[in-house]
Amino acid sequence: MASTEHYVIIGNGVAGNEAACHLRQRDPESRITIITAGRLLFYSRYELPRVFHESCDWRDFLVNPIEYYVKNRINVRRNSFVTHVDAHRKTLNLAHKEEISYSQLLVASGGASYLPAELSDFAPLLNHFNLYSAACKVRDILPSKGKIVMLGGDVLGLDLARNLLKEGYKIILVATEQTFWPHRVDSDERALFLGALRDMGVEVIEEVKIEQIQEGAPGMSARHVIFDDGREIFADVVMPFLGLLPAADFMMGSGVDFERGLLVSTNLRTTDQNIWAAGDVCQIWSSQENQYRFYYGWKNVKKMGEIAARNMTGDDILWETATDHKMYLDENKQIISPYWEHD
Repeated sequence: MASTEHYVIIGNGVAGNEAACHLRQRDPESRITIITAGRLLFYSRYELPRVFHESCDWRDFLVNPIEYYVKNRINVRRNSFVTHVDAHRKTLNLAHKEEISYSQLLVASGGASYLPAELSDFAPLLNHFNLYSAACKVRDILPSKGKIVMLGGDVLGLDLARNLLKEGYKIILVATEQTFWPHRVDSDERALFLGALRDMGVEVIEEVKIEQIQEGAPGMSARHVIFDDGREIFADVVMPFLGLLPAADFMMGSGVDFERGLLVSTNLRTTDQNIWAAGDVCQIWSSQENQYRFYYGWKNVKKMGEIAARNMTGDDILWETATDHKMYLDENKQIISPYWEHD
């Protein structure tokens, strides 16, 4: 008998695609739909620094070729924005007024770049690096060996910094409380790691606040950054790397418990029996810490996708972290983060 299940996955990243793969293996006759606001198929954002030192286009970044989705009958709805989920009716609505029914729903919509309120007025002058199109825009506007002001410096930003330094670009890091996010470092460790960044060639500015970010004058550097201590920096781009916020506004009013992210038990089920969550969007209950917490990184997120899929199809597997969360210095005094490791 053919399966009547329709698994709908919101999000086209690591967790969503890993879940789709396992759902297809475990329920060969089911319907599987991935809904994504993006225009491209699944690619790894961890690979985006490659745009600076390789001649490639978007196809070279795809994790799976287009034929993979056809062969496995995974319907990817691109450029589709979810506006609301109705857990009671088991439906979701898209921005263009379409309604989609599901048997079980996996929310794997990831995280959006965090920008604190004090920087919101300067948002039009900032360049992000979270999408292929955004990465290409930065590449195209940066002159050879240009200058980048990096705000915060979370692990994705630091990964980009170490790649850009190899290509001869100049990096100025404005350190904030989000520096090294999502790692938690004490004051002694922070000084040690900031020193390692300086040894790498990063110029680190500490204990300052940004007063203004302005557009540069014609013929001059494109950005002018003014600090509260009177210092000024001229640069080609200003890029925020201040961590992530769960991208799940569409779940407000759905009836599913939500704090900073979707709250899930250790088997990744939300407070609704037909809705699950995986990846940067969810907070998983930790009995050891007696609280909900986020887990980041390619390996963790990939494992969440597999566990969610298996539990959606009858298993009851409990979450255990797939990687250590400790950042450290290797024998060459280079910063190593497990969040930079992926396959």
